Amino acid sequence: MVFDEMGVGVGSFCSGKCELPPDFCLQVPSIMSNLKELCSGLPLDPLPPNQGRDPRLPHAPIRTPNLTAEEERLALRNALRYFPPSVHATLAPEFAQELRQYGHIYMYRFCPTLRMRALPIDQYPCRTRQAASIMLMIMNNLDPAVAQFPQELVTYGGNGQVFSNWAQFRLVMHYLSEMTEEQTLVMYSGHPMGLFPSLPSSPRAIITNGMVIPNYSSRDQYEKMFALGVTMYGQMTAGSYCYIGPQGIVHGTMLTVLNAGRRYLGSDDLRGRVFVTSGLGGMSGAQAKAAVIAGCIGVIAEVDEAPLRKRHEQGWLMEVTSNIEHCIQRIREAKSSKTALSLGYHGNIVDLWERLLLEYERTGQLLVDLGSDQTSLHNPFNGGYYPVQLAFRQANQLMTTDPNRFRTMVQESLRRQIKAINKLTDAGLFFWDYGNAFLLEAQRAGAEVEKVGGGATEFRYPSYVQHIMGDIFSLGFGPFRWVCTSGDARDLAVTDDIAATVLEEIGANVSDRIRQQYNDNIHWIREAGKHKMVVGSQARILYSDQRGRVCIALAINQAVADGRVSAPVVISRDHHDVSGTDSPFRETSNVYDGSAFCADMAVQNFVGDAFRGATWVALHNGGGVGWGEVMNGGFGLLLDGSEEAAKRAKLMLNWDVSNGVARRCWSGNTNAYETIQHTMEENRQLRVTMPFPVQDDAVLDRALQG
Repeated sequence: MVFDEMGVGVGSFCSGKCELPPDFCLQVPSIMSNLKELCSGLPLDPLPPNQGRDPRLPHAPIRTPNLTAEEERLALRNALRYFPPSVHATLAPEFAQELRQYGHIYMYRFCPTLRMRALPIDQYPCRTRQAASIMLMIMNNLDPAVAQFPQELVTYGGNGQVFSNWAQFRLVMHYLSEMTEEQTLVMYSGHPMGLFPSLPSSPRAIITNGMVIPNYSSRDQYEKMFALGVTMYGQMTAGSYCYIGPQGIVHGTMLTVLNAGRRYLGSDDLRGRVFVTSGLGGMSGAQAKAAVIAGCIGVIAEVDEAPLRKRHEQGWLMEVTSNIEHCIQRIREAKSSKTALSLGYHGNIVDLWERLLLEYERTGQLLVDLGSDQTSLHNPFNGGYYPVQLAFRQANQLMTTDPNRFRTMVQESLRRQIKAINKLTDAGLFFWDYGNAFLLEAQRAGAEVEKVGGGATEFRYPSYVQHIMGDIFSLGFGPFRWVCTSGDARDLAVTDDIAATVLEEIGANVSDRIRQQYNDNIHWIREAGKHKMVVGSQARILYSDQRGRVCIALAINQAVADGRVSAPVVISRDHHDVSGTDSPFRETSNVYDGSAFCADMAVQNFVGDAFRGATWVALHNGGGVGWGEVMNGGFGLLLDGSEEAAKRAKLMLNWDVSNGVARRCWSGNTNAYETIQHTMEENRQLRVTMPFPVQDDAVLDRALQG
């Protein structure tokens, strides 16, 4: 679809200069016809056949909401309200069966037969490019190559929903196809409330997920409310349509491992060093690739063979073994030859930690240098963590047939895992919490993770934010990303070069501390194309500070304007950033002024991005650490080459970073103080309230004793 100056589709074209599948152009009429049908609303006459679950796809664990009989009636009533009474008699029995069989009404009958993927932006039947960009990002989130459980609309993390059911998806696509630039789509936890009149300068979509009254934001309450269809866990970038596959976390993981080496091992050179962790699903699937890029030996345990095989087939994982003795042998060999390796162990991480401990006790050799965990412990009792006492299939059965016993076994397994890790750290292992609620759940299980004299957000082992990434956030660096909506790999290569060039120019005139971060990211972006990290959309990520983000966005927008990039580019970021997230056990775990449990920053970020030009904004309860533990906000912004897009990008991105740096400065962070002070010197319109630190603690002592 070609768009006129108002963004209205007026025709089709093909540039002939792309790297889409060879037969794609031949498929375009069929694809566009299928998209048009997909955007026509709910298919009711006739109803599509009910195919149920596709056995070829992985599926979400069965949920156990424990609804009363009256709550089951309410869940069914709520689901049927999407449809006219004429089809209720047909749909009610199958929806009731889904509720009782799977613990949620997904409406499998309405799951599209069209292969979900990020199609070129000009293929979407829309009246505005902004709506088309949202459609593209939604379909990328649900691409089977990207999504963890595509038929359950789960992108990653075991329960990170894009929508609650397929009726919502179809209605959203319909609304977006009809939207003008004087309307905004309002999303209530997966439910499209509708299109409402707004300004051309307003966001085209406002998304909230899980906005539950604080006293009722518990896991048990969530299971009930999700089953009722009234709220949803959007993770971070699932429910905001901004996930870009595991590449999104590869870079952050690589930076974490590199900086862990600098802090704990005193070296940039990680050859021959061993990093042991767990999880090869959605985001955790990035660990294997990141370890190799960082130059070390990554050993990752995974109980589910499907994601392990997927990562191996994608080339993200170099080797796979289910034999723990072979695993130990390969660690020895790679350590001796200092060969970078990603080794997937098909088994439970607890077994691996206990075997490494046994090896140390037998031989005196510590085979592991760095350790962490990336299981989905924000969701520990519904498939996020598998206890070592049970085989994978046994665990899946027990979590639904006897959830209380399953919970007990999970907690026992966590205690065993911590016991082995504690002994290995006594021997010299450096372990950190990766912000997945691992230590939080271990503490709740009664494991020995207490930090004597520590605060409410501190444990025996630091969060990676506290020790490794927190200073980076306080300097304004965070996970900036973009998606080339043409679907053309050549456009991605051009934007890679633009970003690297921009960072090289800026990095030549910064302090040594900041230059190190720039150099890490320049190296990353120059090498990114070689590592084949694109899964789904033609996307890229790097960490940059405020100035870098603005300059990259403006340079890409100019490249779209002058034709070096063939189609608009969507920019966004992980919510896991300097401003986007208030998370006392992760992003804000290094905030020590007592405000770590406050969420003003994330909410202000969401609101501020909305009126400074974002194409869409999202605010979520949960994400990363889990439901009720965190608030996070995100955005998407379309760069279409216009002066208006440049103005929006400059205004919004400056705010998007400075908001968080200012908050961190006020909490007493020295890096943030210096960063925001420097930013104010560059922008005289920015005026931030600066803290006066207490320089003599004796003043406090005398006052309190008096």
